Order: sequence, then structure tokens, then C-alpha cells
Amino acid sequence: MTPSAPLLESYVAGRWYAAPDDGTPIADAVTGETVARVSSTGLDVAAMLDHARTVGGPALRELTFHQRAGLLKQLALRLMADKDAFYALSRRTGATDRDSAVDVDGGFGTVLSYASKARRELPDDTVVLDGAVEPLGKGGTFAGQHLYTPLRGVAVQVNAFNFPVWGFLEKLAPAFLAGVPTVVKPASQTAYLTAAVVRTVIDSGLLPEGSVQLLAGSATGLLDGLAGQDLVSFTGSAATARKLRSSPAVVANSVRFNAEADSLNCSVLGPDAGPDTPEFELFVEQLVTEMTVKAGQKCTAIRRALVPRELVDDVVEATRERLAAVVVGAPGAEGVRMGPLASRGQREEVLRSLKALRGVAELVAGDPEHFEVVGADRDRGAFLPPMLLRCDDLAAAEPHDVEAFGPVSTVLPYDGVAQAVELAARGQGSLVGSVVTHDEQFAREFVLGAAHAHGRILVLDRDDARENTGHGSPLPVLVHGGPGRAGGGEELGGIRGVLHHMQRTAVQASPDMLTAVGNRWVTGARRNDDGVHPFRKSLAELRIGDSITAGPRPVTLEDIEHFAEFTGDTFYAHTDEAAAAANPLFGGRVAHGYLIVSWAAGLFVDPAPGPVLANYGVDDLRFLTPVKPGEELTVTLTAKQITPRGGADHGEVRWDAVVVNTAGRPVATYDVLTMVAKTWPPKA
Repeated sequence: MTPSAPLLESYVAGRWYAAPDDGTPIADAVTGETVARVSSTGLDVAAMLDHARTVGGPALRELTFHQRAGLLKQLALRLMADKDAFYALSRRTGATDRDSAVDVDGGFGTVLSYASKARRELPDDTVVLDGAVEPLGKGGTFAGQHLYTPLRGVAVQVNAFNFPVWGFLEKLAPAFLAGVPTVVKPASQTAYLTAAVVRTVIDSGLLPEGSVQLLAGSATGLLDGLAGQDLVSFTGSAATARKLRSSPAVVANSVRFNAEADSLNCSVLGPDAGPDTPEFELFVEQLVTEMTVKAGQKCTAIRRALVPRELVDDVVEATRERLAAVVVGAPGAEGVRMGPLASRGQREEVLRSLKALRGVAELVAGDPEHFEVVGADRDRGAFLPPMLLRCDDLAAAEPHDVEAFGPVSTVLPYDGVAQAVELAARGQGSLVGSVVTHDEQFAREFVLGAAHAHGRILVLDRDDARENTGHGSPLPVLVHGGPGRAGGGEELGGIRGVLHHMQRTAVQASPDMLTAVGNRWVTGARRNDDGVHPFRKSLAELRIGDSITAGPRPVTLEDIEHFAEFTGDTFYAHTDEAAAAANPLFGGRVAHGYLIVSWAAGLFVDPAPGPVLANYGVDDLRFLTPVKPGEELTVTLTAKQITPRGGADHGEVRWDAVVVNTAGRPVATYDVLTMVAKTWPPKA
């Protein structure tokens, strides 16, 4: 053990904690030297959970979604300032700079993505409304609304060794946005990189105290203290996931448990993609990339390459040629494309799995006994070459059961789309699959046939090649997870990931009560018409329920004909009496729907300059009843939702608009969206 190797500290209940013992040494993946020591001896797990619940949770819940999003954005920018230091540490895990871009930059980018998405899609509030109001009574005085509020517990994340930065941040971001504090438990092998990022997070002072804590070392006892409001997000082996999921406290308290586990992902080459097509090149390039990025230590890497039987020889030869050019060695050394595995123990695990695979498959590229390493001692580091196998025995179980978690992939033949689907599903559930084809029918049949066994499917061809993000790249806006052996959970997924940390509750009440609880006006609730046009009110003055009713305005046949001529919308229902009368929906000529909406705007708009800065659209527009010449229209506009925009001098107001006819029957309903100044006149 190197005496100077530091002992990693945990961050517990507002202070850094160092264990009293020497801890377990963590080896540099390149040199074998001790990078750090790790131990959680004496750590007070109960205090950690209590601090999260009593300090971190309340502080987070005081903030709105937009305030939390603003803090995440600041945090990501702060972390980016230390990127070079994180890259240097990342090399000691075996990561090349290309690998670190996936992990380090990918983690920061995920935080920024969540911050941006939250600002766009979540309210500047602490509650999320789910779906439309459900009428529960005929008289309109009783209704239901689903809403989400933060769980009052702790989000415990248990991470794998291969993504010490991204794996931590992609779980933190949605939990933080939801208002739930996080306890981070990194895999010990690369915990020093996670610890460096967490220390920067704590030192920044940007996040409320208690919202993030770090447990470096053994997690013994951590899950025993969990209760019904807590969550666990796990990344690692399926065997460990089963063990943690069956922990007594997790089972007894119905703790939400999300697992991302083993995944024998496949990539399928379409029958149309011969050696002379762009798709063939894309398939081989993607296969080599997935074998070599992070030395194949990715839960999303391609483990099975499914190839039309007649193209197997071509794929093997092309892949072998590309792999021969891959330089293995120390990250940062000139020309090196693939670094070592994370540890020598991990290398031995891969070799054991490789031995099982070689019992049914031929090794056609790479030799674990004879390969060159640049810039490092092969025997001291955790190096392996990229290795490709070929298995022509489709009855063999090993390619679909044994995952060599390293730079290893197996080529298998298939005959027809049905067999490709069957082979893909033999992986027993995958995080991701891909199909490389320019044949739209083949793509449809494969995707619909294999979707049940996959969390995500990439369809790659010449048209999306330039912009595609790759088979193995989880995106924060899309679901990341998979069924069966892949864990059965879902991480990321945009706002879905945030809502996973919240409780959905059905609230039954009067429209006034639902308006008060959800902070969004509900049909049937009180309106306030105080004689001041709501368009004359700034955000500082406007209140939910502020309303104006305008009209009536008569509709004449001349109006309809003029609108038809002026706009060019001469659809027969507006211009041809006989044809309109024959239509069972109209029974005669009717006004254009957009004429109704235009007139409604003319009725409710206050034309003078004022707090309303712009109209930027309508949502949920529905035309409910035909309007015929001779009828009169009246519109009621009500402030439905008010969303100030942080860092700007304006915000958004959503208005409920209802247009009724002479009989008081609704003919059109929609939401009007406007930008409104926070104060008026504007402050100098």
C-alpha cells in the first residue's frame, strides 16, 4: 500500500467523515498503484438518513421546480470549471479522454438537460398536476384532479464502477428536481472520482444542506433504515439487484426500487445492408465503437451482433480489420484508443466469461494472451484487447446468457426477421437494441416484434447517421432501463424521472377547492370580474380567477363569406348552402372555426400597450357546436395559471377561453397563452 494514498472521506450530516482504520486500497487501472483507500467504518448511517429527511428534504421542498432547476444549472456550470481535474482522475480509472467525455461531460450535460426541461415543462410551483380535471358529479360542483407531490424520504443511489460521474449525476438530477434529498453510494473501485465531484458540489454551496450526502465504502446497514417514503436506484449486476431488492426493509415498507442491471444488448443488421451500402459501414463502425468505448464496460454495449447469414463473413472480416487498428494502452498515450478495464479483478471476470463463450464460439479477432499495450506495463494494469467471437450454433445458450462485461462481442447469424426478433428476445430483457437498415418494412417488423424485450431501440440508417447519438448513449429525455434481466426499472426519461420521486394522489373536491390546492383555475370555480380588464394587470397584480366576459357579437352570412374570400378557406360548409345542408354535422352553412376564435380575440383583447407583451399560441382548441348565421357569440376569458419566469422581467399566463352562442352553449374552448410583464410600467 502506498502510504501517501488518501483515505476517502464520506459527507455525512453536514460534515466530512474519515474512518478510523486504514481502509481498503483502490488500484490505478493503468499502473496498479494505490490511488486511494476507502472505508466506512464507524459511519453513522442512521444520522445520514435522518439528516436527509429532517434537513435536506424540508429545504428542498421550500423551493419551486424552477428554483431547483436554476440551482442545477449553476451547479453544472460550476462542475464544468473543474473538468480538467476530473479528466485527470478519470484516466486512473482506465478511461481515455473519449471515455471521459461520455462519463464526465455526459454527466454535466444530463444535469443541464434536466434543468432546461424542468423550466420548460414543470410549473414554478411545488406541485405537478397530472392530466385533466375529472368531472365526478352532474352539477359541476364535485370533481377530481390527480397531482404529484414530493416523497418525504431519501433517494439512495447505489452505483456501478463504470460511470462514476454520469451514474451519480443522472440519478441526482431528477431526485433533486422532485424535492427529494440524495445519498450517494459509489462503487469503491472508482469512488475517488465520484468523491471529487461530490466535494466540488458541497464546496460550491449551491445546493441546500442535506440535499446530497456521500457514503464512501461499505453500505452495510444503509437499506435497513429505509421506510415507505424512501427510494433506491441501483446500477450493477442482476444478482446484486435481487439481493438488495429483497432486503427486509425494502420489502416490508414497499420502498420504490429501480434497478439497471445486466443486459445482453444486440444490434441487428438488416438484410438490405450489404457491404456496398452505408448501413453496412454504420453497423461495423457502431459495433467497434461499442466494444472499445470504456473498454466495453457499459451496460448498453453491444454483446450480440445479429447478422443475416449470407453477410456474416463480410461483417466478421470488416470488424476484424477495424479492431486490428485499435491501439490499447495508457489513457493519454499517443494513439491510444482503448484503455484498461477498471481493475484486474474485473479483467479476470471478463476472462472467465470469455472462456464460457469460447466453448460454443470461435474467437475471430483479438487474443487475450498476445497483444500490445502502449505506454504502460501490461502485467501491472488491467488490460485486454477487443475480442470478437463468432457463433454459428443458434441452439447455444451462452451468447444469450453470459455477459463478458468488457471489450467482447459475439456475431450470430439469422434467417429472416422473425428469427432476428426471437434471438433478440433471448437476451431475456435488454436496456437497448439497435437495427441498422434502410428497409422501412424490416425496421417496423423488428421494432414491433422486439420492443417488448427492450427499453430503447435505435433505428440507424443513412438518413439519421449524422445526428444519431449512438447505440450505447442513454439520453436524459428518453427512458433508460429495460425489462427482465435488465432490471425492470426505468431511469431518466425526462420528467418521468422526476415524477418517479413523487407521490401521485387523487384529490376529490369542489372546483374552488381544486383551484386552491392545485394553483390552477378549474372550470366551475369562482371568477373575479372587478371591473379592471385583466390585460391591464401585471403579474404582481393578476390573480388566478381574474376574468372578463365580452360580447355579444352577431354572426352574419356576409361575415362568413368575407372571411372565406379573405383567407381563401372556401370549404363547402362555409360557402355552399346545398352541400352544407346535406352534411349531417352542419345542416346548413356555418361559420369558420378560426373566424370564431378571431372574433373572440377581438372581443376580449385590450388594444392599448400594457402588461400583456405577446400572445404566443393556443392549446387544446376544440370546436364543439356549429355556429350559423343569425347567432351571437360571447366569450369569457379567465386567468388559469400564472408562471413567473426566473431571471426575466416577464412570465407566462395561461387563460381559459370559452365562447358560447345565443343559447349559452359552448361553441369553442381553448387556452390562450400570453407573456405578461411582472410589473407595469416596467422598472427602469
